[in-house]
Amino acid sequence: MKEEGCIFCKIANGEIPSATLYEDEDFRVILDLGPAAKGHALILPKEHYPNLYELPDELAEKAVLLAKKMITKMKKALNCDGFNVVQNNGAPAGQTVFHFHMHLIPRYEGDHAGFGWNTGELNAADREEILTKMQKFS
Repeated sequence: MKEEGCIFCKIANGEIPSATLYEDEDFRVILDLGPAAKGHALILPKEHYPNLYELPDELAEKAVLLAKKMITKMKKALNCDGFNVVQNNGAPAGQTVFHFHMHLIPRYEGDHAGFGWNTGELNAADREEILTKMQKFS
């Protein structure tokens, strides 16, 4: 199913032209128009799923395998030093287009793509609280 007005649905299904790196029956991989680094690509499913929570398991598995396939080829083609594979869910996590997608961001020694976060420390109280809450959903 497609979502009316979803820009990624239109791109994934070829209604809007894109620099397509790969396409199959379920996905299109395109170059990002606002790249964090040279070669930044997006994996887009052709069906509309707002986020990873709603993506069927079989497509989630296929997306991860496709990410591995693409970054392996892109590393050779672009001669980059590494990759960030990023997937955001929800506005507080940085998602701006609410159609599941994965970012494949080539990294080059000394680049300034700026991906990261400030690390904290796992304290005993948080550890126990999280473990207890997660056991309820096992």
